[in-house]
Parts: sequence; C-alpha cells; structure tokens
Amino acid sequence: MELEKTNRMNDLFAFYRGLLTSKQQEYLELYYGDDYSLGEIAEDFGVSRQAVYDNIRRSASALEGYEQQLHMLEKFTVSNAAVDELTKYVKEHYPTDDHLRHLLGKVQGTVDA
Repeated sequence: MELEKTNRMNDLFAFYRGLLTSKQQEYLELYYGDDYSLGEIAEDFGVSRQAVYDNIRRSASALEGYEQQLHMLEKFTVSNAAVDELTKYVKEHYPTDDHLRHLLGKVQGTVDA
C-alpha cells in the first residue's frame, strides 16, 4: 500500500467520515488507519477478501467524489499553508507585536477566542 495514498485516504476520511455508512467507516479505519490486511478484515467480518476489497474501493471512490464536489481538504490545506506562511512572516517582522501574535494564535487555535 502506497504511503501517499494512505495519507490521502486518512485525510479525506477525517473530513467526510460522516457521509459513509458504518461498515464503510469500519473497513476504511481498519485498512488505512490501523493497517489491517484485506484478509484480516475479511476474517473479522466473516466475508470474502473480494467483498472487503470492493467495499474499500467503492468507499475510497466515494471519498474522492465528495472532495471533488466540496473541496474541503483542498481548502483546509491551502488555509494551513497560508497560516504557516503568515506565522513565519509575523515572527520575522513583528516579533514584539503582542496583539498581532495574539490574533495569529486565535487563527491557529492556540489561544482561546
């Protein structure tokens, strides 16, 4: 299993988990989150490896479809990069501006609103 794909599925799963059935959630969590094999999942659920594979493939496709429609992961990634860049800029150019640093902390979620 490719690490990049695993990371993407875990990220998509974090955003769109609630849109999946409980079985889809369980299979994806075991496969991508806990690194279970198809055989292990099949044994745990009393189904064939093929059934698990098909479910995971359909579920992954559903997650990608949700992202194509809603772009939540993309927006989150862009926002985080912007906040990281802003943080670096503030630290370099305004190291003593407590008010600006406080506002940045609110955006980052490191201080209470």
